[in-house]
Amino acid sequence: MSDLKSICVYCGSASGTNPHHLKTAEDLGRAMAEAGIGLVYGGGNAGLMGATARSVLAHGGHVTGIIPDFLRDRELVLSDAQEMIVVPDMHTRKQMMFERSDAFVALPGGIGTLEELVEQMTWVQLERHTKPVLIADIDGFWQPLVALLEHMRENGFVRPSAEVNYIVAERTADIIPMLREAQARTAQLGLSHTVLDTPL
Repeated sequence: MSDLKSICVYCGSASGTNPHHLKTAEDLGRAMAEAGIGLVYGGGNAGLMGATARSVLAHGGHVTGIIPDFLRDRELVLSDAQEMIVVPDMHTRKQMMFERSDAFVALPGGIGTLEELVEQMTWVQLERHTKPVLIADIDGFWQPLVALLEHMRENGFVRPSAEVNYIVAERTADIIPMLREAQARTAQLGLSHTVLDTPL
């Protein structure tokens, strides 16, 4: 039986210029709800964030939003979420999102999305947790980042002994199966996917 009960989705509070990215958010939300997987996200009702959450809700799924007090007006809190947690700062938000999630997915987004994704990749690299981290490289959006990571390897800044472990999915339909497969590999290695100690 899968331990994938909740996924933290990082994504833009804007919709972007590519309509396929908005559809990806909606499709992922539907797939999560149909699989009985809850959404943990930043709490906003705008952009890809809002589209993902509304889709989860529309298909009978559970949404947990976590938002700092100072962003409540800027990101338009999703009032329909079953659980909306207002926290005092970004640090608390990220810690709580980590604690409530079994895996992490980065859809297209901006600087905030990039920062949240890279932080989780860093903590996996430092062996602070073994939860899967997936880059949803829809229409090649994250290719510059994937290329940069390879550039870092080639230049000796990502050593084989400290590899950056992440998954790349190019199709929305592959996201949940790839996360489950990553969890299964972790279980086969006898590693817990839960936090080893407080990472943030």
